[in-house]
Amino acid sequence: MRIGMMVDMYKPNISGITSYVSLNKQILESLGHKVFVFTFGDLDYEDTELYVIRSPGMPLNINATGFHISFRYTRPAQRKLRSMDVVHVHHPFLSGPLALRYAKSRGLPVVYTNHTRFDLYAHHYLPSFVPEAVGQAFLKAYLPGFCERCDVVIAPSNGIARVLRDMGVKGNIKVIPNGIDLAPYQAAQAGLTRAQAGLADEAIVLMYVGRLSPEKNLAFLLRAFFGVASACPGVALALVGDGPELENLHDQAQRAGLGSWVHFLGKVEHDAIPAYLRLADVFVTASVTEVHPFSLIEAMAAGLPAVGIDSPGVGDTVVDGENGYLSSSDLAAYTAKLMRIVLEPETRRRMAERARESAQQYDIQRTARLVLAEYEQLAGRQIHGQPGRSGVGRRLRQILP
Repeated sequence: MRIGMMVDMYKPNISGITSYVSLNKQILESLGHKVFVFTFGDLDYEDTELYVIRSPGMPLNINATGFHISFRYTRPAQRKLRSMDVVHVHHPFLSGPLALRYAKSRGLPVVYTNHTRFDLYAHHYLPSFVPEAVGQAFLKAYLPGFCERCDVVIAPSNGIARVLRDMGVKGNIKVIPNGIDLAPYQAAQAGLTRAQAGLADEAIVLMYVGRLSPEKNLAFLLRAFFGVASACPGVALALVGDGPELENLHDQAQRAGLGSWVHFLGKVEHDAIPAYLRLADVFVTASVTEVHPFSLIEAMAAGLPAVGIDSPGVGDTVVDGENGYLSSSDLAAYTAKLMRIVLEPETRRRMAERARESAQQYDIQRTARLVLAEYEQLAGRQIHGQPGRSGVGRRLRQILP
């Protein structure tokens, strides 16, 4: 099968969507399929994988996003896209319309995965001069219509499926988690030590891994941690990552007089994340804007119980009292959950085992096959419904304008 992945941004820019597409591409290719990535910009980048088709785009340098804007593919890219058996689009605003124009209009099935809480991030995807209310109105007008024209809409969690329904999306929504490669997180190998990371061996280490940005609600997390640290001197908070909130968070820790208890470990390569997670006792997040939190799932695969706020994404992943604790967005309630997991070592041990077990459902080998089953069903439907799905028909689609 020939599968086209359409993304607004790809390597060398790293994001959750980039990682998802790259990993799924590897798995699908290992199963004998050809996977092509269609994207914009970075024309001089030397790809280390086959079949990455790039079209020119104008760089959008707001917050160093890595996005390039374009409203068309090159003619060779258009011809290549029309040779696919199925097209899977991962960004709805630039790649989405192109999927409908170049693929859907020629009878090719289109799959769309909703990776982002657009209802919460409207201001990130529209110009700054557009009021947020207008942005919300645009989303509710655009997204349901776009999804209706796709053959399958994939939501990575039940919570996100509900969000899409609330925005007016109807039709065929399938819940399929975004998988990860569990092996690096489950391997019990030596590596980085706590001393090398500046952490005390006897400390109970709470760890956050991810971008240090306002939507991650890290100022809230720090306030909760300060409440715990004032009562439990043996606890430490490690923040792995970088972002625009770094300086503010550092200042917040210093003002609270707990700067030595909060460890900013900086941005690390993704391959090094398992080694850092092995230094922790608990994974913590206060984000309420997740779709399918990779960092949380990776931590669970590494055997870390989690504390988070009950919201789509996190609430679909953490089972309160089983593999971690869920709290409301109330600061006192969240602090109490942190305090409880710090003070109860037997609870942490039990939840760690359950976290490892529950991470199995996110194994990329499993989730990629679930998505592949959707591809095969759609491609099979096209083969039986359209005579042009033969090799001759595919070649005609490549040469037609």
